[in-house]
Order: sequence, then C-alpha cells, then structure tokens
Amino acid sequence: MALRFYNTLTSSVEEFVPLDGKNVKMYVCGPTVYDNCHMGHARSYIVFDVIRRYLKHKGYNVIYVQNFTDIDDKIIKRANELGADPLNLSKKFIQAYFEDMDKLNVMRADQHPKVSDHIGEIIKMIEKLIDHGNAYVSDGSVYFSIDSMKSEIGVLSHQSYDALKVGARLEVDERKRNPMDFVLWKASKPGEMIAWDSPWGKGRPGWHIECSAMAIKLLGEKIDIHGGGMDLIFPHHESEIMQSEAYTNKPPFAKYWIHNGFLTINKEKMSKSLGNFFTIKEVLNKFSPETIRFFVLFTHYQSPLDFSDMGLEEAKRSLYRIQNTLSEIDNRIAKPRPEMALISADEVSGRLKESLEKFESAMNDNFNTREAIAEMFDFTRDVNRWLSSGDMPVERWEKIKDLYTTYSEILGIRWTVVSEDVMTTELLKLIVDIREEVRKKKDFETSDLIRNRLKELGILLEDSKEGVKIKRIES
Repeated sequence: MALRFYNTLTSSVEEFVPLDGKNVKMYVCGPTVYDNCHMGHARSYIVFDVIRRYLKHKGYNVIYVQNFTDIDDKIIKRANELGADPLNLSKKFIQAYFEDMDKLNVMRADQHPKVSDHIGEIIKMIEKLIDHGNAYVSDGSVYFSIDSMKSEIGVLSHQSYDALKVGARLEVDERKRNPMDFVLWKASKPGEMIAWDSPWGKGRPGWHIECSAMAIKLLGEKIDIHGGGMDLIFPHHESEIMQSEAYTNKPPFAKYWIHNGFLTINKEKMSKSLGNFFTIKEVLNKFSPETIRFFVLFTHYQSPLDFSDMGLEEAKRSLYRIQNTLSEIDNRIAKPRPEMALISADEVSGRLKESLEKFESAMNDNFNTREAIAEMFDFTRDVNRWLSSGDMPVERWEKIKDLYTTYSEILGIRWTVVSEDVMTTELLKLIVDIREEVRKKKDFETSDLIRNRLKELGILLEDSKEGVKIKRIES
C-alpha cells in the first residue's frame, strides 16, 4: 500500500510522490523562543517527529529543517521586562527547547537555523521582491503587496479574499497600500534594543519572511513537505507561499502541506493568551516522556487533542501493558518453560508478518498512529496468550522483541522494561483504587480490611481531603 496523507493545499488525501525520487525535503516551523515550550509545542513536534521517522522507515532520505524564531516582538517585550538582551534570552530558551525535546525523544533536525543568522539572506530576498514589484518601502519599513499575488490568496485556508479580510485582525496602518499587506522589514522604533542595518534603514525582519528565506537557503526553491500547527495556515503559511513564489517564480513552493490539530483544555485551544497552558517541564514532573508521547500519538494528528491528567493516566496504564509484556518476555528468555506446549514457528512468524503489515497499513493511511497503536495492542494480546499457554525457542522470542523495537523506532516510544519496584507501585495503586470503589459503596468493613492488611505489610494508608496518602512504615 502506497503512503497517502492529507494535503492542506488540495484539501484531499493524496499519494506521496516526492519531487526527487527517494529524497524528501521537509521544513517545519519551529517555536518563537521567549518562554519554555508548552504542551501544544510537544504535540506538534512529536507528530512531525513520527512523520519523519516513518518516512525514514519507508526508505526515504529525509532532510529535515526546523527553525527558531529568535527575533520577534514577543521576545523583545519579554527581554525589556527582564532587562535582558533579546538574543541572549532567545539562546536560553533554545537550550530549554532542546532539553525538553531530548527528553521526549524528538530527534533533532538536520539543521536548526536561527533568524538572527540569516539576516543577509532575508534582506536579499526582500530586495528582489521590491525589484519584482511585489513589495514596497514605506516610512523605513517594507511591506508585501497582497494585490501583486491575488491569485494565491486563500490557497491553504480555502477562503476568499473578502472572507479572509473580514476574519483578519487588521490594525489601521496608513503606511500600507492595502490593509492586508504584511510587513517584510520593520523599521526600528526609538529605544529598541536590537536592529540591523538595511537599504531601508535600521530594523528587523517580519515574521513571515524569515521561514521563506531559511527554507529556500537550506532546502532550495521547491520543497516536498511543509508542516506546522493548524493555527499557522493563515496568515503565516499563506504569506510564505505568496512571498516565496513571487521570489522564485517557480510554484508551488511546497508540494504538500501538513498541519496538526490543536491541543485543547476543556475543548478550548491551549494558548498563553488564554492562560490555560502547561509547559512541557511541568508535565514531565508528573509523567514520563513515554507516557506523553503515547498520549499524543493515540489521537490522530489532525484531530483536536484534549489535554488532561486523566488522559495521561490512561495513557500511562496502556503503556504499562506493553512494558509489562516485554518484561515477561525477558523473564521467559531468562527462565524457559520446556514443560509447556511449544508455540508453532508458523503461527509466530505469520502473526509477526501480519502485525507489521497492519501497522504499516495504518501509517500509510494518513499517518494514523491511533490505528497503528491499536494493532500493537492486538499483537500484544497474542503475545500474552503465547506467554500463558506455551513456550518457544529464545530466537523466536527475540524476533517478537525485534518487532516491538521497530514500532519503538517509528513511534519514538522507548519500551522501558518494568522493574519490580515499578510493578509493586502499580499494584499498590490498583489496591488503593479498589478500596476507594469499595468505600463509595459504603462497604467499610472491606475497606478497613484492606487498610489493615496493608498496614501489616508495612504500608500505611491515610485518608485526607486531598485523597489517599500512601506511606511506608519504618521498621
């Protein structure tokens, strides 16, 4: 089955045919680094990490570029509040980004360009756009003329010019010929801490031009895949298309556009402006990186994903099932059970082949990680049946582990083998949960029995308003 996925540009699921054989050029918009990354960032970069991993699994040579916006109004505002140098502040949060993503097992891009390192390319691009009549200078700033590329307006959002104009939040700016024109170069304001010389005076780049300049510099004038969150479709990605194609005169700038859905809190988009966001660091204090990746990937990348501790707890329990199965395989390899029935080689090899085919079929169908994971659980049920009903030679158990390794490499989820301490903790939590259910039914005799038996084992349960506290009794 060929790989097919949804292309925002055409609003349809298409077969993936790269521009150059097995070579794939992929650009994903990176963060604006003025604070620690939140879980919305985690979702997006985990999604594109898996897309990249799967393309490599399929034998493609992927060149992956993800930028850092280290010059921006938000960065300057935050730097002013802290009395810090904007570029030093950006550098700090770039390092924080790598710390978070390394923990989440998000592979680093082949290149992570920064805007501040590409001012020269940005200025040259703007100069050419002015020469082509696609941009104009006004009061020290440079604006892209929407009217010069009207045919490209709405190509990703699939809305008319009038609809976009009504929906856009447009500030009155007499320097613009058209209220929809967007800035390519911002003239410096008095007292601003950061600026570069340009043919139009001191200033800094606008947001949209940065990605076009870096993508063209590092990947060329035409790329295979451009990705990002759905919130970037308009105006950011549509602006990229207009300025890039005006610059190169070689449409399309990107053949395929992929956008992941929002991360929500109580059905509202997670965002700093709404104050309903959680940083990756905060969530990593409570849940493992593997749990977070599993939580993200058990929802299709285009669908909204509602964030909650309950959802993460469920992901943790689901992940534990696979971790426990792998632990049991290791135990069986260490202590074979020759007295048990021998599982046939044909049954095992056939199921291994079938599982991989079903997993890949799900991934080939618009990167459907939810269905791929569902197959992984179906396979795990069969493995558990083999463990309970029979045995097999070590090399056959190793082949089963190899398939889990393949799934791990594609999904980026590391199957941490469950230790006895982890198993004990999980069993204790289960007992506490059962006791809570018993108490809800007002069966206090059984509830007290559970608590007293645990106390005999050196474990004290304390009921409080915050919930049940578990303590070990020191001997």
